[in-house]
Amino acid sequence: MISTSDFRKGLKIEFRGEPYEIVDFMHVKMGRGGANVKTKMKNLKTGSVVEETIRSGEKFPTPELEEKKMQFLYIQDGLYYFMDQETFEQIPLTSDQLGDAKLFLKENIEVKILNYRGTPLNVELPTFIELVVAQTAPGYKGDTASGGGKPATLETGAVVRVPFHINEGDTIKVDTRTSEYIERVR
Repeated sequence: MISTSDFRKGLKIEFRGEPYEIVDFMHVKMGRGGANVKTKMKNLKTGSVVEETIRSGEKFPTPELEEKKMQFLYIQDGLYYFMDQETFEQIPLTSDQLGDAKLFLKENIEVKILNYRGTPLNVELPTFIELVVAQTAPGYKGDTASGGGKPATLETGAVVRVPFHINEGDTIKVDTRTSEYIERVR
């Protein structure tokens, strides 16, 4: 059991039968009354953020969360198939379950899938991934004066802003958390 005195950012608790992650918290002592903990929590199933005031000393169960390393295999009929590295069991996930992670899924990439009581909640991609530029406008000499960039469509369909010297067929490194170009890979 997790007490309110154990709260910290990133801690996962079970609140009202749902898994939550603590985003922020603050201990508050009112005049004569007991102390409370104002908590901002993110529901791991729905992604919604709620604010709750909880009595100090209240206890919560630890959610039954399991993190598995899985390999992305392929897309078929709108479902994304992943394979467990140990049991070779395959599970399908919908694009809604993946969210923005689907923009960077490349065949054979290894991801972490967070499960709650056997139900997949979310997919965690590697921080950096190397992808090939499928389509972008050509760079012309003298284009660098603006210091900006140009949009490039990657092999997975994601669109990122790249410098002018990047061409079609180049392999680039992308930060999956921010969808930003990092560097060209040789």
